[in-house]
Amino acid sequence: MYVKAEDVLPQTLLDAIQEYVQGVELYIPKRPEERLGWGELSGTRSQIQERNLEIVRRRAKGESIHSLMERYHLSYDSIRKIVCASRKE
Repeated sequence: MYVKAEDVLPQTLLDAIQEYVQGVELYIPKRPEERLGWGELSGTRSQIQERNLEIVRRRAKGESIHSLMERYHLSYDSIRKIVCASRKE
């Protein structure tokens, strides 16, 4: 979102910033503690976590890796990594 600095910053701060840059667009990032992680806003992260948990459960019940590959449209290595990662936790 584009916001004019003069509309939101006190004049003293604007003057201080202009000592360093003038007439350019300046990006001010969110504070690290306010940033969302990948997929948190869209819900993708939780969907993938749920899918991976389901893969681990099915594998634990004896479903073959090849069957899981077809069911979830993932490679052999991807399924293997998901299952192995769950063992490390």
